[in-house]
Amino acid sequence: MAGQIPRQFIDELLARTDIVELIDKRVPLKKAGSRNYTACCPFHNEKSPSFTVSPDKQFYHCFGCGAHGNAISFMMEFEQLEFVEAIEELAKDLHLEVPREKGQFNNRPQAQADDYTLMQQAASYYQQQLQQHPKAAEVQAYLTKRGLSAQSITDYQLGYAPESWDGLLKHFNANSKAKRDQLYDLKLISRNDNGREFDFFRDRLMFPIRDKRGRVIAFGGRVLGDGQPKYLNSPETRLFHKGRELYGLYEARQQPGHLERLLVVEGYMDVVALAEHDIRFAVACLGTATTSDHFHTLFRYTSQVICCYDGDRAGRDAAWRALQNALPQLKDGVELKFVFLPDGEDPDSLVQKEGKAAFLARLAQARPLSQYLFEHLLAESDPNSDAGKTALAAKATELIRQVPGTYYQEQLSSKLDNLLGRQSARTTKAQAKARPTAPSTTLKITPMRRAIALLLQNPGLVQVMPDAPELADAALPGINLLLSLQQHILTKPGVTTAQLLEYWRDLPEHTILLKLASWEHQIAPEQLTQDFLDTFHSIEDLYLQQRLEALERKDKLQQLTKTEWQEYHLLLQALKSKKPRPVS
Repeated sequence: MAGQIPRQFIDELLARTDIVELIDKRVPLKKAGSRNYTACCPFHNEKSPSFTVSPDKQFYHCFGCGAHGNAISFMMEFEQLEFVEAIEELAKDLHLEVPREKGQFNNRPQAQADDYTLMQQAASYYQQQLQQHPKAAEVQAYLTKRGLSAQSITDYQLGYAPESWDGLLKHFNANSKAKRDQLYDLKLISRNDNGREFDFFRDRLMFPIRDKRGRVIAFGGRVLGDGQPKYLNSPETRLFHKGRELYGLYEARQQPGHLERLLVVEGYMDVVALAEHDIRFAVACLGTATTSDHFHTLFRYTSQVICCYDGDRAGRDAAWRALQNALPQLKDGVELKFVFLPDGEDPDSLVQKEGKAAFLARLAQARPLSQYLFEHLLAESDPNSDAGKTALAAKATELIRQVPGTYYQEQLSSKLDNLLGRQSARTTKAQAKARPTAPSTTLKITPMRRAIALLLQNPGLVQVMPDAPELADAALPGINLLLSLQQHILTKPGVTTAQLLEYWRDLPEHTILLKLASWEHQIAPEQLTQDFLDTFHSIEDLYLQQRLEALERKDKLQQLTKTEWQEYHLLLQALKSKKPRPVS
């Protein structure tokens, strides 16, 4: 990190972002009533719209699945961005530069301002060479032979790195040492022991690797003849970490609708060849095994992942490593499957032989994780012998412990019990478990929650809210949050609901505030002020009653001071004269 983003900038960003316009660009909204907008929820499948956007609150809420938040939350969920990335995207739309406070991480290597520009320029250079280089016809003939159309070449920005030692270096006209150092840091050029600089990729078909925001961060180069290595990937740089990135993920996410599944294959050409046959949900790891970080990313975008491997020993070993790496990411609600191809085939060759329908039929027969896991373990341990049972139980239990999903654990444990011939209640228990299709939206609205919700949704009510700092001493759950909300609004005139929610992000109170922000109070606008005051005064009455009871206890023990005795009688008179107030 280069330091934290100032709170003031985040407030300004939310103030300048219209959440209706932001969401409407991605999910078409329709006017609903005089104030709000609605649509079918982008976060779960539904036929009737239950997704509502409020321009007054700058807040969205789905009554079906419970999704809710402000503009930053929407970008994080819809675009699958981290918090800082969401801030950067919103800022880019407003042509703002994100400022940074000086922090403790300033010495860590950071992306330079034009790193991404430089990488895109390199990609454009390789694409240009594919069209204009003297060897372009030969390379294009190779692509045609591989069955790739001009559209696929364009979609994946394929290019050609010429044979020359310094074609890219000359293209950038890198006269300054700073520019050459940047090219070297991004591994676009290499240096030998004598300090000579030359292009890193030469005479290769080029596959730009894009991050989830579509920015070029690295390259994969495939040799056109019989040279070695067959594939050459960019080394790790400040932009590129191969254990986290997936080739083709950005392109897969450009398809309309929700990603129902993702297919993990081994090579760049597999991804592009499958897309050529309109199978546009394939991704590839980048010269490494499928890591736990990869699975974390995959399950952020879809609930079903299918790993596709060759059927030989190497393919099965790779599948087993992938399964082990996936276990810590198997939360309830996700699904991992495995499919093995015939010997000598890869997705590229197979889809060209048998076509889309037959290939998809293979995927439909993919083995669930539980089936493949126990097939592998049973090949190593014989459950018919005591020693085999012991070994199977030990290995399986160690693996099952790594799974965070309760339902998954129950399912795998029950299968293990069956294989070992053990009697267990796990199967019945697992079958009885059912994950809810939507989170419960029931929220008990106490007077305190009512006051917080009304003030949160209508910050202007702070102008009529009495100043009662003595309430901080009340033994009333939520009173400190209500008073903190009051003070924050007073220091930020014109603050919106969305900005208030952002202030409490990552704090324990954020969860309840999100729920209260989406609570439908059904109070007519003309009654809102009086309802809020009545609710607040009922909270004051509860505090006064608490104080009176505390003084009564001291009076019984004959421990009241003169001042407390006077307070006690004043409270008695005040409470007797008060009319009953609404408390719910």
